[in-house]
Amino acid sequence: MTEATFFQSLEEHYVSNLPFVVYSRPINSIIKCWLQKDATLHQTESFSERGFVFSPFDLKEAAIVFPQDECEHHVLEVSNIEVEALGKSDYKTSDIGKSFHVDLVNKGIKAIENNDLQKVVLSRNEERPILDNPITIFKRLFNTYKNAMVYCWYHPKVGLWLGATPELLFKVEGQQLTTISLAGTQPYRSNTKPNWTDKELEEQQIVTDFLAKQISPYTSNTRISEVETIRAGNLWHLKTRLISSIDSKSHLKSIIEALHPTPAVCGFPKEKAKNFILQNENYKREFYTGFLGELNLKLSKTRNTNRRNLENNAYAVVKTASNFYVNLRCMQIKEAKAIVYVGGGITKSSVAEKEWQETQNKTKTIGNILI
Repeated sequence: MTEATFFQSLEEHYVSNLPFVVYSRPINSIIKCWLQKDATLHQTESFSERGFVFSPFDLKEAAIVFPQDECEHHVLEVSNIEVEALGKSDYKTSDIGKSFHVDLVNKGIKAIENNDLQKVVLSRNEERPILDNPITIFKRLFNTYKNAMVYCWYHPKVGLWLGATPELLFKVEGQQLTTISLAGTQPYRSNTKPNWTDKELEEQQIVTDFLAKQISPYTSNTRISEVETIRAGNLWHLKTRLISSIDSKSHLKSIIEALHPTPAVCGFPKEKAKNFILQNENYKREFYTGFLGELNLKLSKTRNTNRRNLENNAYAVVKTASNFYVNLRCMQIKEAKAIVYVGGGITKSSVAEKEWQETQNKTKTIGNILI
């Protein structure tokens, strides 16, 4: 399929008000689109279906599935996409909502000082008018953020979301589980490496420890990598990889409930942090900090090119595979406006003014695509 035909079919589906998702996984020249044949809303609680899943932050709310057998599937292999050029000016951040967010962060710090929480992730959103077609925005995301899961997801009964998320919640290939601890944020500056503070290193270690503990009832032989620094758009992050073997009696739903939401998007202890967020953020996250990705897709064989993880780099039989990405660096399109979502992890070392500035930096990841 040619690039023109691929995106024409996607545009026609969107104009017809039918559900679709178009996406590309990190470091990948493959773009996939799923075109659901009708406007039926399919939901899941069991996560046992085969398809593409989009789950909200709060698992008490329904996750949406595009069933594999109810969709047309198209694949495009391309390194860059033709798309109209961006303007030359930088995205201008807004101070609207600053006082509320600073007060919210200070409230979170106080809860931590009172030993009610160890960490909490607090977020906000800001609105911008847009004129661009969402598929045009997706093309820009794909060209700009090669090390992220970029996507555009639409269902007429739910809404329209786009994002460029660097964070894998986890992936399953046969009996192997891989999850990522990603936390700490600093602005990217060329020719310099970030100098990580104790606050950022502590924040990242909380996530790593949480993941290792949460997967332990369902897996064995967990290997934890060294902490590394990675770039995601105009930001630096700290990253640790955890790889383990899934026990034969474990179910995917149990692993999802154990890991989501992680301290990287919620806090710790998980339930207390989640309740603090729901009671104090003063808006509904919906699918922001939820997760999305391929669910229980059949694979006959896969080749693992990571020699550290499989001996002899051999082909291995895989029954099914799932890969879920945390819905960060994202926006919702509603009534010709882009609602951009951003947040940051709060610990005892946080300073409210600096946390506000971190959210300002994060808005540029998506915001620079809109100008």
